[in-house]
Order: sequence, then C-alpha cells, then structure tokens
Amino acid sequence: MWRDFMGDSAYERYLDHHRRNHPNCQPMTEKEFWRSRDDFKEDNVSTGCC
Repeated sequence: MWRDFMGDSAYERYLDHHRRNHPNCQPMTEKEFWRSRDDFKEDNVSTGCC
C-alpha cells in the first residue's frame, strides 16, 4: 500500500496493463516510463488544490 501511495509501483502497474492490452508491442523501459510521466506532469500543471 505504501508503495502505491508513493507511486513506486507505477511502473509495475504499467507493465501489467501493457501486457494485457498491448501484447504485441514493446513496453517502455523503466527510464522511458518515468521520463514520460515527468514530461506529462510538466505539460499538465494544475494550479490550486482542486
């Protein structure tokens, strides 16, 4: 549970989703995954608390 809260299990969840939904495509490496996630967050900044 703590790993989920901190986001540490995000890559494992991504791989699980990828295996089930895109079995014929190569998944991103862990480094690519985290870079993509960081880029998305930078491009989609939400101001305020809600």
